Amino acid sequence: MMRHRHHRGNGGEEGLTRGRKFTSDDVQLLLLALLGDEPRHGYELIKDIGARSNGVYQPSPGMIYPALTYLEELGYASVEVHGNRKRYQLSPEGREALEQRRDDADLLLNKLRHIARKMASIRRAMHEEENDDAFLPEYVEARRNFKRALLSRTDASPDEQRRIATILVRAAAEITGTTDTE
Repeated sequence: MMRHRHHRGNGGEEGLTRGRKFTSDDVQLLLLALLGDEPRHGYELIKDIGARSNGVYQPSPGMIYPALTYLEELGYASVEVHGNRKRYQLSPEGREALEQRRDDADLLLNKLRHIARKMASIRRAMHEEENDDAFLPEYVEARRNFKRALLSRTDASPDEQRRIATILVRAAAEITGTTDTE
């Protein structure tokens, strides 16, 4: 069965860390999500992930094919062989596993979209394009202010850290439209 761990790396975000884009568990879940859309060959999956991240992350065959084999061994994917190529599709068990982890899978897909937008913005900036419409100026400024506010409180006492954490949880819930305060 796929492991259900949350990873925190030196980037501080679950799933995507600085230095390592995805864990093997993340790749397996990402493959389940992509195969949930339609059956595909391994090469198509590699290209799709690369396109979704705007070229920032394109997993190697050495990462994808073992993950696909593992999903097949778990019974989450079935394979059709066409000549020397394998086409993978989700099995009913794979669909069930995907649905159990749908929120985590959606988060990984959203991270890919976010990376792609940031890369597009960086590329435009490097080419000095004036129409940087990836993010609204007020959105960019709000994010900068947020980062500055957190950096200004790096030496906060435990009580102040708790106060800030409460604010962050409340803000995240408001942004996502949820009332979950875990």
